[in-house]
Amino acid sequence: MAANPDNAFVSRSVQAKVEGKSPSGALHSSESDSASDYPQDVVQKYNQLLERYRRTTNALASAAHDLKTPLAILNGYVELLQSEKLGPLNERQREVIGDMQASGQRLHHFIQDFLSYTVLETGELRMQYEHGDINACLSEVCRLWSPRFQQKELALYFLANERLVPFPFDSAKTQRVISNLLENASKFTPAGGTVWLHAEPYMWERRGASKPGIERERRRQPLSTPNAVKVSVADTGPGIPPEYHVEVFDDFFRLPSSEGQSEGMGLGLAIARRLVNAMGGKVWVESEPGAGCKFSFLVPLKPSLNSTNKGKTK
Repeated sequence: MAANPDNAFVSRSVQAKVEGKSPSGALHSSESDSASDYPQDVVQKYNQLLERYRRTTNALASAAHDLKTPLAILNGYVELLQSEKLGPLNERQREVIGDMQASGQRLHHFIQDFLSYTVLETGELRMQYEHGDINACLSEVCRLWSPRFQQKELALYFLANERLVPFPFDSAKTQRVISNLLENASKFTPAGGTVWLHAEPYMWERRGASKPGIERERRRQPLSTPNAVKVSVADTGPGIPPEYHVEVFDDFFRLPSSEGQSEGMGLGLAIARRLVNAMGGKVWVESEPGAGCKFSFLVPLKPSLNSTNKGKTK
């Protein structure tokens, strides 16, 4: 069953309302749900837990940041040894140093993921919009990932779409979203499999919440021109059961079937979701067990007001 981009995360919004939380995580006040509806001790304990969570997140972020310098030094020494500038290496030594380099790269990736997660979690994200060609952005990501896919004996296909026109978007963050989706595909697609990266113009009919006193019947005029770009990453992997199509984007989530098999902390898709939401877009997955996965996200052709408030629009 395919997921709908407009309701893929409805359950999250409902849960936030039930818990009485605003998007920032603090208890909010409204006509239907307010902090006064809860006992004072519950509100106090919630705010204490929220503050403790923020302190813990910041402390872990500081620790991860402090690890970057010594790790960079270690990786530098490994590269120096691997270059054999300090002397020739035998075959066994090359294997050991190669393993050290791979482990250092994985640790560096974990640290970068956690630092990205903490920036998104603490609301310090800044968007930088520039008028550009998303085809060039996708092509660059493919170029960077091609060696990894070849190493894993996977085919990666991308064909530029001439119907895509230049528009303002955050290239670096868009590349990060695509990289996370490609990394996820490379992890779960078996050797000999195929991954496709595709982008196309998309007519996205946004559904706003109905206001009190206004008829609930939606009167939407059909769109005549695309207002977004849809980017998709499809693979020939094992697929994801429908019951996990929303949960797969949660922080630190791993599919039960992949426990102990895949690398990482379970933050790749969570970071992608946060970045797409910050752009004013949507992300979802279409998949059935044994039929591969297709992860898609939408980027508005015109940055939304909420996303431009997060940073400067160039």
